[in-house]
Amino acid sequence: MRKLILTSVASIGLISLGACQSEQADKVEDQAEAEADALENMADEAPTEAQEDALENQADAVEAAGEEKANAMDDNGEIAPSEVPGTTTEKK
Repeated sequence: MRKLILTSVASIGLISLGACQSEQADKVEDQAEAEADALENMADEAPTEAQEDALENQADAVEAAGEEKANAMDDNGEIAPSEVPGTTTEKK
């Protein structure tokens, strides 16, 4: 039982360390989010639903590409704990 508790505590510590990004990676991700927000605002003003959907899809792609670039900068493409389904370390 004690071994299980120690393993759990160690895992939580590693997850916490792995969720950190460098300042440069944060800037890349923030820029992508800003671009995605601008596209979403344009989507809100789109005259047709098809244009709105296309802009929203483009916004999603820009944000995803920014996250991927930021992750690659810090961990050479490893999956961050915040990207593992079932964890709650995502920031909003």
